[in-house]
Amino acid sequence: MSDQRFDLAFERICEIPDEADKNIPSPYADWFVHEAKEIRTFVDTVTKIQEEGTALSLSQLQDLNRALYQDSLPEHYGESYVNPARSCKVFGKEMGPLLSAAAFEFRSMILYLSTGRRDRALIRMELFLELYSSFRDRGALEEKYLKQILYGYLFDYMEEEMEDNLTTALTDEGSSLLSWLMESDLSGEAYLYLPCVYISDNERYAAKTLASFSEEKIDAMTRPFTEGYRRGFALTGKDFDGKETIGLLGCFGFERMLSRAAESFEDMGKTSLVFANPDTLFPVTRRAGLLSTDPNRQETYDHAEDLSLFLDDALQQRIVESMENVTRRHAATMHVYGGPAVQESFGLSPFTPKDSEGRAVFSDRQQEKVSRMRQTMSRLYNDAVDGRNRSFTIIDYPVIAVTDAHDTKRYEQIFDAVISINSLDSDKYAAMQQALVDALNKADRMHVTGHGENRTDLVVNLYKLNDPDKEDIFENCVADVNIPVGEVFTSPVLQGTNGVLNVRHCALEGMLFENLTLVFRDGWVVDYSCDNFRGQENAREKGRALIEENILFHHKSLPMGEAAIGTNTTAYALGKKFGILSRYPILIGEKTGPHFAVGDTCYSNEEDNEVFNLDGKKIVAKENEHSRKRLEDPVGAYFGCHTDITIPYDELGCIEALTKDGRSTVLIRDGRFVLPGTEGLNEGFLLA
Repeated sequence: MSDQRFDLAFERICEIPDEADKNIPSPYADWFVHEAKEIRTFVDTVTKIQEEGTALSLSQLQDLNRALYQDSLPEHYGESYVNPARSCKVFGKEMGPLLSAAAFEFRSMILYLSTGRRDRALIRMELFLELYSSFRDRGALEEKYLKQILYGYLFDYMEEEMEDNLTTALTDEGSSLLSWLMESDLSGEAYLYLPCVYISDNERYAAKTLASFSEEKIDAMTRPFTEGYRRGFALTGKDFDGKETIGLLGCFGFERMLSRAAESFEDMGKTSLVFANPDTLFPVTRRAGLLSTDPNRQETYDHAEDLSLFLDDALQQRIVESMENVTRRHAATMHVYGGPAVQESFGLSPFTPKDSEGRAVFSDRQQEKVSRMRQTMSRLYNDAVDGRNRSFTIIDYPVIAVTDAHDTKRYEQIFDAVISINSLDSDKYAAMQQALVDALNKADRMHVTGHGENRTDLVVNLYKLNDPDKEDIFENCVADVNIPVGEVFTSPVLQGTNGVLNVRHCALEGMLFENLTLVFRDGWVVDYSCDNFRGQENAREKGRALIEENILFHHKSLPMGEAAIGTNTTAYALGKKFGILSRYPILIGEKTGPHFAVGDTCYSNEEDNEVFNLDGKKIVAKENEHSRKRLEDPVGAYFGCHTDITIPYDELGCIEALTKDGRSTVLIRDGRFVLPGTEGLNEGFLLA
C-alpha cells in the first residue's frame, strides 16, 4: 500500500463535512458528515499519540483516548449512528441496520492505525468514499444498492482480512506490540494509552496495583501460568521442542506479568506473539489478543450478528475458500505455533443485554450456514496449527470492577485471594480427587440433584471400562493448562444421559442467565429456557433466542460434551466471602461445583492422543457417539464450541455414583464432600 493512496483518501474524507449538505439529501448528509469527522478524529488522534507519546501529559492522553471512543460510550450511545436503534429511527428499518453496521466497521480503524496496519484502515476509508460517491451520484440510495456495496466490500477483501488476521496472530509477524510490552516504562500509567485501545479504570487500577507488587509477587502470579503451559505439553506427551512460537494473549493493565511471561517463554526458546485485533464485519476478525474493557457491551451485542445482513451461499463459500487458501499458504509457519497462553481478567458485573430495534440477527437458514461454516473453519485451523500436537494455558486475575465502589483496599484483598487460588497445591488436590476418580470408575451412571429451588435432576451415563486396572473414566485435573486446580471430568455416553440441568443464577462469559434450564434426552439438549426477560412481551421466545445465540451458538441442538465435579472449595468460599461468585469467569467458576458442558468434548481433535492420569492409568472416555463420526465426517463431528454450566455448591443436593444394579455411593450430600478420602476438600468452605 502506498502512503500516497492513503493520504489521498484521507484528504478527500476531510473535505466531505464542508460539502455533504450540498450533495447528499437529508437525513443521510448528517451521517456522512458525522462519520467523516469520526474518521478524521481516528487518524489525527492516533497520529498525535504515536508522534508525541509519553511527552503528552497523562490528562491529555486520557482526553485523546476518550475522544476516540466517544460514540461508543453508554452515555452517548443513544444518539450514536453505531446504535442500530437510533439508525433505524432516523433511516428506517431497511437502511438503518446497514448504516449502523458500516459505522461500527469504521471503528475498527483505530486499532489498525495504532498497530501500523494502515492497509486495513485504508480499505475502510475507501468503503466510506464509495458509499459517499454512490449517494451523491444517485441523489439517494436504495437499500439494495447500499447492501450491494457492503456485500462487495466483504467479498472482495475476505481473503486479505483473513491473511492479516492469521499472520498477525499466529506467525512472527504478529509481534507488533511485543516491543511496546517489553520496552515501556511500566512504573507509570501513560504507556497504557500508546496502543490507542479503550482504557478504563479497570486497566488503570490493574497497572497501578501490579506496579506496587514486589518482584516475588509478580513471579508468584506468573509462574503457574508459564509452568502450566510447559506442563501441558509434558503431561500429554506432546512435542514442546518442535514449537517455536506462543500466542501471548492477555489484558491491558497486566503488562508486568505479561512481560515476565514473555521473558520466561524466551528462556524456554520460544517467541511470544503479542497482537490485538478488533471486531469487524469479517467473520474471523473478532476482538482477540491483548484486550481492554469493552467500552460498551450493549454495542458489541448489537453488532455480534451484522454478518446476517449479507450472508448467502456465495459469501459462505467465499469465506471457506479464503480460509482454505490462507491456511494452506501459511501451513509451515502455523505448524510450529505452540498454542495460546491466555491471561484473562474478570470482575465486571454480569451483563443482561437489551433487545434493540434494528439489531441484525441470523435467520434460521443462516444459522445453519454459520454453524457449518464454523465447523469447517475450525477444522481448517486445527489442521494448519497441528491441533493434536499443540497446547494452551489459561489463568484469570481480577480488575477493579470486581468491587462496585472502586474500593482499592478490597481490590488488593481480592487480588491476593486469587493469587492464592491460582497457586494451590496440585499434589494435595490430586490425592483427594483420585478418590473421586476411583469411585466413579466403578459406576455405571452418575446422578446429580439440586437443592432448594434448584430443579436439577440429571442422570449421566458413563463410559464402561474394559480394564479397570489400567483405565480411568475421569481425568484427574490439576493446575496445568487449566488454572486453577480443581476438577475431575469425563466425556459422557450420550445414550442414556437424561434429565434437567438448572442453575438459578449463571454468568457465562460475563452474561447473566436467570433460572437457566436445559433438558437433555439421550445426551442432547431438547429444550431450554431462562427468565432473563420475565415480565416482557414474548419473554419465553426472547430467552430462548438468548440461549441459542450464546450457549447453543445457533446449532439446533448440542450434546453434553463434558460432565465434571469441581473441587476447588477455596475458590467457592472466597467468592462467597467477597461476594464475587457471579463475577467469576468460567475458568474459576467451573471449579466451584459440578459442571456440564454443551458442545464438543474436552478432547476434541485430540481423541487419538494417549492421555494418562497421575495414577498411570489411561484415560479412555475421550469421545462420544457424535465425535466418533470424525473418521467419516471430520467437519460434522465437531461444533467449534464448548460452554461449561456450573451448579454452585449451595444449589447442590446430591451427587451419587450408581452401579448397574442400582447400588449407590454418595460423593457429595447437601453441597459437602462425604466420600472417604475427600473430606479434606471441605476445609476450603471454612474460608467463607
